[in-house]
Amino acid sequence: MEHVLVRIAGDGRPGAVIRGGQEWTVGAEPLRWFERVSWWEAERRMPVGLSRVDVEVWRLQTRLGRNSGSALTTMEIIRDGLGGGWRLRSAVADNAAPERVIANAA
Repeated sequence: MEHVLVRIAGDGRPGAVIRGGQEWTVGAEPLRWFERVSWWEAERRMPVGLSRVDVEVWRLQTRLGRNSGSALTTMEIIRDGLGGGWRLRSAVADNAAPERVIANAA
């Protein structure tokens, strides 16, 4: 998973994700949940100071820059429990073609 920067909005939710030098602005209501950490898959013992077993995850609908006409990309970011930063778990671009409005010629 790649590390990304996350700008937090005034309400405490992610407002933008900076990935590869590009800013992706959150364009819809984000979804937040917590997941259990499988620390035993990477460690023999629970890491010192890591007393929690849940990590914060957000699913974001983002747009490249501030272009309200750009296609949405769904990103899932997960909080890095050790450093407090963020990692990008997945990013899927919306490939659906926009609806076309056809005027009635009659």
